[in-house]
Amino acid sequence: MFFGTVERPPRLSEFDFEIPDKLIAQHPSKNRDECKLMVVYKDTGEIQHKKFKDIHSFFNKGDVLVLNNTQVF
Repeated sequence: MFFGTVERPPRLSEFDFEIPDKLIAQHPSKNRDECKLMVVYKDTGEIQHKKFKDIHSFFNKGDVLVLNNTQVF
C-alpha cells in the first residue's frame, strides 16, 4: 500500500488504524540504536525491517531527517 504519490498526497484517513496495545512500546529500548526501523521503498512498496543504527545507509548528501518525539501515554 502506498500512502500518497506525487499525483495524490496521502489522506489522513490512511493513517487511522487500530494497533494492539502489546505492539506499542511502553518504554524506550535499553540500547536505543538497536530499536526497530521499518524501511519502505517508495518506488516498489518493498518493506524491510532494520535496526535504527543502520539509518545512515539510507541517506544521501543533502537529505534531511525529521525526528518526532511523540510519547505513548
